[in-house]
Amino acid sequence: MERKKIGIGIIGLGLMGREFASAIARWSHLLTDSDIPVLKGICSTNSDSWKWYTDNFPDIAIKTDDYTKLLEHDEIDAVYCAVPHNLHEQIYIDTIKAKKHLLGEKPFGIDKKANENILQAVKANPDVVVRCSSEFPYFPACQELIKWVKAGEYGRIIEVRAGFHHSSDMDPQKAINWKRMVDINGEYGCMGDLGMHVLHIPYHMGWKPYEVFADLQNVIKTRPDGKGSMVPCDTWDNAVLSCKSTDPKTGQDFSMILETKRMAPGATNNWFIEVYGTEGSARFSTHNPKAFDFLTTNGKEQGWTRMDIGSQSAIPTITGRIFEFGFSDAIQQMIGAFILELSENDFNHPFGNITTEETAWSHELFTAALESHRTGRRIKL
Repeated sequence: MERKKIGIGIIGLGLMGREFASAIARWSHLLTDSDIPVLKGICSTNSDSWKWYTDNFPDIAIKTDDYTKLLEHDEIDAVYCAVPHNLHEQIYIDTIKAKKHLLGEKPFGIDKKANENILQAVKANPDVVVRCSSEFPYFPACQELIKWVKAGEYGRIIEVRAGFHHSSDMDPQKAINWKRMVDINGEYGCMGDLGMHVLHIPYHMGWKPYEVFADLQNVIKTRPDGKGSMVPCDTWDNAVLSCKSTDPKTGQDFSMILETKRMAPGATNNWFIEVYGTEGSARFSTHNPKAFDFLTTNGKEQGWTRMDIGSQSAIPTITGRIFEFGFSDAIQQMIGAFILELSENDFNHPFGNITTEETAWSHELFTAALESHRTGRRIKL
């Protein structure tokens, strides 16, 4: 049977837009019978950004600075949207109402109210597939950790630690951009920008926090504006959330530490998750992307074992198992999970994209974290 082609539109043509386009350009890399995404439309108010796309994607049928025109185009079936947080609400709602499937960037609305409005549109259009982007769990070594967790190898959970560390803001002379402005990025600061990545696995495993105590830091309070002046930098640089959650497998509570940091010395782009239990523990970090570390505890002797995991993806690829897997591969696997959900009535993937319900949970958590920091109290969710 001939594979269907899905017309893709990209709104926001920056770093992640190019990564998305590049991933679907090499779709033959995946050994799957799913539908084939084809880039059919691009939208950005910066027309200079169009050239890379038009030079490399001959099937583009519309290029525009007005996203509503892209949504009206008959050849667009689904949209990937990567725009600043303050634009999420209107563009996401309009995309859903236009009956275009949507893979949107986190945090799915600048604040809780914006997220609630987006989810109202989702509820009113149940035939539209709407998911949130997060690529890191698709590293094969992390998929091994997920299998390990699903099998309950940990016994009883003692603690889970998950985080995303950058050192991108360590330079105090780095010019301010929209991610450091509350009116564009949102009051959540680094939590809104990085937090959904950290929560992807915990939420999929049913580890939803019911209590949070937050420690938020605004380390660099002014930054250059690029025009010779210093301006306020009023977003949170680092956040450490100390949470309580319940494991649905055992019904027992455990501690969960969630970290989102833009000022983590030495960390270029390090995403990690660690699970510690009474019978076993496991950890994964993009700092060592091929390594799946685990240990079994017998009460006396214990020691970490490291498995070197090659390119053994959830969606098989042409790449040999002995070779390395990278960030661009993780993005393609994430998109593959989205396309499979569009293609198949019976969704067959071991670990799907972030759901809209999970984005709502994240907004509840981040809103409570702001209250916790403001009051100095633990907040019940």
